[in-house]
Amino acid sequence: MSDSLENRNISDKLQLLILDDEAIVCKRLKPAFQKAGYEVETFVDSASAKSRINEKRFDIVITDLKMEGDDGLRFLSHIKTISPETGVIIITGFATPETAKESFQKGAFDFVAKPFRLNDIIDLVRRMEKRIRSGA
Repeated sequence: MSDSLENRNISDKLQLLILDDEAIVCKRLKPAFQKAGYEVETFVDSASAKSRINEKRFDIVITDLKMEGDDGLRFLSHIKTISPETGVIIITGFATPETAKESFQKGAFDFVAKPFRLNDIIDLVRRMEKRIRSGA
């Protein structure tokens, strides 16, 4: 966890973790983000993703909201506890104003309703990358 964002070389690939219990979402997002220049790891259960996030620091996390085990909000809280600088995007097919508000209160960078356009989520991650690389 000592690898701080400020010490990153501009050419370093950002580390991205995707957690969604629908395998199709991971299969769709992983190659798109790899093609866009990111290092990507995907998980379909929160326990495995939580274990991995305890071992390795990720720059950006995209997590589903509703899933078995720790839901996206609990996972978000865990990430922010161990790595407050990690940017988190919540994706969900169950978007409500209440869950969006709670996500932002817990530190999410953004909240995206499913279905989403692939280009929209890539653009969102690129905006986060600009903030990370500028040190904002």
